[in-house]
Amino acid sequence: MPGVRMSISAGGEAFDHRAAATIASALEGAATAVVATGRTPMGVYARLGADLPRGRLDGLRVFQLDEYVGVGPHDPRSLASWTRRSFVDPLGIDPSGVVWLDGLAEDLEASCSTYEDAVANAGGYDLAVLGIGPNGHLGFNEPPAGPSSRTRVVRLSEASLRSNAAYWPELEVPTSALTAGMDLLLAARRVVLLASGRAKRDIVHRAFEGPVTPDVPASFLQEHPDVEVVVDAGAWGG
Repeated sequence: MPGVRMSISAGGEAFDHRAAATIASALEGAATAVVATGRTPMGVYARLGADLPRGRLDGLRVFQLDEYVGVGPHDPRSLASWTRRSFVDPLGIDPSGVVWLDGLAEDLEASCSTYEDAVANAGGYDLAVLGIGPNGHLGFNEPPAGPSSRTRVVRLSEASLRSNAAYWPELEVPTSALTAGMDLLLAARRVVLLASGRAKRDIVHRAFEGPVTPDVPASFLQEHPDVEVVVDAGAWGG
């Protein structure tokens, strides 16, 4: 894996500092970025917002990674709202320049095509900040998903539904989502993947030490020329 670098830290604040520093470095000169939500990046983004001077990311064009079908921006389950609260607003990025995925679109396939066109017109992603799902998904590219999988509507796996139910224990988890395609994510010039906690240990090892296979979509990052994997001891320990 000549393009993959592992950065292992202690958990908690040490992980947040290490990951935030890695992302800050990756953002140097970047014009476009796609960013994940989820539990792991939250402390990282807060640290990034505290460390970077206000206005430092003026001009950065942010792309939403995924969104639930049937969920609007004011719904508590909205990943657009989560992206805005955790990354866009704390970093002083103009939300009018963010490219969103529309889970309420009348024509979801057309909405996906519009998103893909926006990525192409921007010259692709300079940086992809990603997490890894319990089954190895990137975004909501549920397995099996190969490198040519495009931005599309996906039906969420049982593993994803169980994982996401923890975020909204009193609300129903949507069963379908829009996701940026594997083709776009793997074409990013640089990828930073974040993973923390013992629950991610098995899938992290499968993704970066196992075979490259659509059954573990994140395993295709083994073939990417520039990937930084930031993990804590829980997600990597033996």
